[in-house]
This record gives sequence, structure tokens and C-alpha cells, in this order.
Amino acid sequence: MKILITGGAGFIGQRLAKRLLARNELNGKPITELVLLDVARPQDDSLLNDKRVRAETGDISDPAVLQRHVDTGTEAIFHLAAIVSGQAEADFDLGMKINLDASRALLEVCRAAGHKPRVVFTSSVAVYGGALPDVVQDDTALNPQSSYGTQKAIAELLLSDYARRGFVDGRVLRLPTISVRPGKPNAAASSFASGIIREPLNGERSTCPVDGETRLWLLSPKSAVEALIAGCEIEREKLGLRPVINLPGLSVSVNEMVAALREVAGDEVVQRIDWQRDERIEKIVCSWPGAWNTARAEQLGLSGDKNFADVIRAYIADDLA
Repeated sequence: MKILITGGAGFIGQRLAKRLLARNELNGKPITELVLLDVARPQDDSLLNDKRVRAETGDISDPAVLQRHVDTGTEAIFHLAAIVSGQAEADFDLGMKINLDASRALLEVCRAAGHKPRVVFTSSVAVYGGALPDVVQDDTALNPQSSYGTQKAIAELLLSDYARRGFVDGRVLRLPTISVRPGKPNAAASSFASGIIREPLNGERSTCPVDGETRLWLLSPKSAVEALIAGCEIEREKLGLRPVINLPGLSVSVNEMVAALREVAGDEVVQRIDWQRDERIEKIVCSWPGAWNTARAEQLGLSGDKNFADVIRAYIADDLA
């Protein structure tokens, strides 16, 4: 089986690739080739040294680039490549190019190939916004309040229609905010959701730009990767006419996140968090749902994390060193 991961050099892309290689199968078929397509090559030597991996660079909004890497042997595609929320808001043209135009180009290349590959598209809590219920339901209307959310919502609708027409076997997985991410802060509005845990644990100061009562919908990196694989393996018939799934996560306030950090690492670590509200970030983040109904996802066999303290412990064990 040949698999393509767009955004394959990214944080989740590399973790997904390593998990797939460890499993050595997807949908009951052995993995013979894994193509990682991104603007840069992965930094993980264990990936580059695996004979099943082919790391490719290129602009995914260019149909010619996609045509070189999607053929009738490509059975599964994980479309992870994206411009993050804060950057998409700051650079409208770039966000449209990668989050929307590239998604359409990928779907068109799949349609032209004619072999109906399984396409997993990662969407976001940002497709929701406005006056939301405490728990967003499956039928809650999309009402994004950012360019990023709008781009993701349009791409969701496109993939759903391409799936309805039989051009692809598509499924949309709406990811909660991923925390705790290792590495450095990025341009995502939600970057602080990892920063206020990661930096203090690394002995560095971190700034929280939102009020402590702000509620977030979170998922750990490990659970996100497992959900992507499980979502790809769901039988098409079980999805019915709605290929969009709200993934399970944890509904926690920022204050509860800090309390979990205190439980795991103590007061000295927590004291490295500075509180300085940023109206721009707060406006984006507070438009997202703090929880959504995941009954359908759970019926389909998907699951999330049990509590945020365990998420922090997993980060310490797997990534802090």
C-alpha cells in the first residue's frame, strides 16, 4: 500500500508517519511506500533511513507537484498540510493558497486519477463560532470567525461533495487543539495551549494571552495520531451521508490546565507563567467551542484522553528529555 501525507515534515505528520511504519499496515494492507510531502524535509533520521519512506518537497498548491506524487497506486492520503490560525489571519493570501486552493487541487488530482483513494482531511474547532451552546452538537451550524476557520469549513464542504460524487472515499476529522506540542511556539492562536505547559517545564517563562476561565477543547499528540489512523480505517458504510466527525477531546479551562500542571510539577513550575491578555488572540480563541458532542465519534470507535494531568505526564515521559 502506498500512502501520502501532506505536511509530512510537520509535527503531527512525522508522528503519524512513525506510527504507521511501526504498525506496518493500514486497512489490513502492508505499507510498502510512505510519501512525506512538505515544503521541507523531515528532521527525523529514523524516518529518512526507512526504505519505505520517500521524503519529497514542493508547493502543494501546485497541481503539477501533486500529480507527481498521487497516482493510481496511492490508496490513502492524510491531508495535514495547513497554514495555522494566527498566520492565516495575518496573511490572507497564503492561508487561502494552502488551506483552500491546495485542498481543491488535491481533490482534483484524485478525481482525475479516477481510483477513489481514501482521503483523510484534518479540520478544526475553528469552523464553529458566534453564539455557541455550551456543548456543540453534530448539527450545530458552521459559523467561523476567522479566515482559518472559513478556509477549513469550505474545504470540509468540498471534500464532502467529492465523496458524495464518488471521486474520493473522504472523511473529515475535526481536531481539537493539540496539547502538549514539543518544540517552540508557532503562529497558531492556540500556541499558548502548549506553551504554558512546555516552557515552564523547560525552566522558561511563558505568557498566557487569555483569561483563565477560557475553555479549550484539547487532544494530546498521541491520541490525535491514533484518531487519524482509526478514522482512516472506518468502513465507508458506517459514515453514511456525513463523512465529518468531531473527534473526542478534553474540555478544560486554562485555570484547570494550570492546576493540572501544579499537580504534576509543583508551584515553582507554575510560577513561570505570566498572564498578559492579548485581545487579538483572545478574540480568535474565544470564538471556538469549549466542548462538543462526541457520541457519534465514540460509536465509531474513536476515543480521546482521560484527563489533562495524564497528558502532561505523557509529554514529560515522551518529549521533555
